Amino acid sequence: MANPMVDTVIVNGKVVSGSGTRETGIAVKDGVIVALGQPQALPSARHTIDARGQHVLPGIVDPECHVGSHRPLQDSLDSETRAAAAGGVTTWGIMQSSSKLRKDYIDEPRREDVVPYSEVMSEFIEVLESHAFVDCFLTGFITTDAQALDIPRVAREYGVTSFKYYLHTMQGAGTYSVWPGRERGGHLGFDDGTVFLGMEKTAELGPPGVVCIHPENYQIVRLFEERLKQAGRTDMAAWDERSPHFCEAGHVRTYAYYAGVTGCPLYVVHTTTRETLDEINKARAEGVEVYSQTGHHYLSLSHDVWKINVPLRDEETMAILWESLRDGEIDCIGSDHVDWGMSRAEMDKGNVWETSSGFPSRVEALLPVLLTEGVRKGRISLERLVEVCCESPARVFGIYPKKGFIGVGSDADFVLVDLDRTMRVSHEMVHSSAGWSIWEGRELTGWPTMTILRGNVIMEWPEGEPRARILEEPGGRYIPRKPGRQLYPV
Repeated sequence: MANPMVDTVIVNGKVVSGSGTRETGIAVKDGVIVALGQPQALPSARHTIDARGQHVLPGIVDPECHVGSHRPLQDSLDSETRAAAAGGVTTWGIMQSSSKLRKDYIDEPRREDVVPYSEVMSEFIEVLESHAFVDCFLTGFITTDAQALDIPRVAREYGVTSFKYYLHTMQGAGTYSVWPGRERGGHLGFDDGTVFLGMEKTAELGPPGVVCIHPENYQIVRLFEERLKQAGRTDMAAWDERSPHFCEAGHVRTYAYYAGVTGCPLYVVHTTTRETLDEINKARAEGVEVYSQTGHHYLSLSHDVWKINVPLRDEETMAILWESLRDGEIDCIGSDHVDWGMSRAEMDKGNVWETSSGFPSRVEALLPVLLTEGVRKGRISLERLVEVCCESPARVFGIYPKKGFIGVGSDADFVLVDLDRTMRVSHEMVHSSAGWSIWEGRELTGWPTMTILRGNVIMEWPEGEPRARILEEPGGRYIPRKPGRQLYPV
């Protein structure tokens, strides 16, 4: 019997997984991988991609981005998912408040706008699938008891199985501990009862149900902030000192304990200190299911560069994070990409207390930074990069092996990487709405040259061109997950 015709074959590339690298071809039909093998053994194809000299990685699964926070959701998706495609990301985990998932943008949500997620999911999915260039899943912010009680319904009807708590926006005692700007993000204050209730309901889902936390105890942080202001500190490094390591680690200790009580898996979204890793390891030793995420910015930017929450740390701590990433203590890397839509001049006021917190354009730098600072410098292997950027995020969030894996039956999501391409970061290459990068001027070696989503080439970056080309119309899909099923059926 003659070989059936397929849509695409990729040949002559080095295919990378967490377990190794091998030279093999890939055949794709109807957006799915249908065969792996030597080129002569693959079926005939309508289109051939020659990946000679390149490494073929699974499309990056970035578990954390924040689109729609500061701009209308449709506008934010349009620009920022282009940026994701340029960076080799094919699956994006959107973390967002329910009030920001509507067609009509709400800049400062009122209490009545912060509704259970089941009330906005249909609208969100419609907007996403009309404007996104990559596939996406949702992690919802829980800020009310009503949202926590809605978890079984939104999981059953819409496949949302991951939920997040911005612990720094909790309601503190009296009127002291109110995080500035909390209301604008739709975080109107909650307490430990809301956290516990959400953990109970998430635990009831079974895998891949998981609760994510942003650990940063603002009720203590505010004291250090006031002391630093009184001391006349205005430099960027003061932002790190205002949020000492124990404010992050202490939250992890507390909520890992509650996760153990409820039987709920816990995902620490910002793991930036040795003390936090120690608490994660203690909880794991006690039988609590805990996952850790760090970011490429925590691995490449010292605390005197910019302000962000959780803060950038010092050089010594960055070295510890690289070791922990290599040794398997850290499970995942997320870009924590935020769509600010503001220039650097608009954000940077020359004073840490007045400068806007956070910086944009993180997703486009994710792969080049990790390839340059990690793989080329021998801190991690390319296989380890695939583990933390593709396989582990897909496993934790319940979309493996559909996503994050190159195997028969998996989605044909790939990023082709040239490990030797060297370019200097400039604002001309940025697709994100802000139009600038915190890594501007830095020379990086190792860049994505092509991104493929379900068999379709959505980005290519020919040698010598200053900017990646986005080739397709929006074709991203919403990815639902099924409660009680750890692996996504393929």
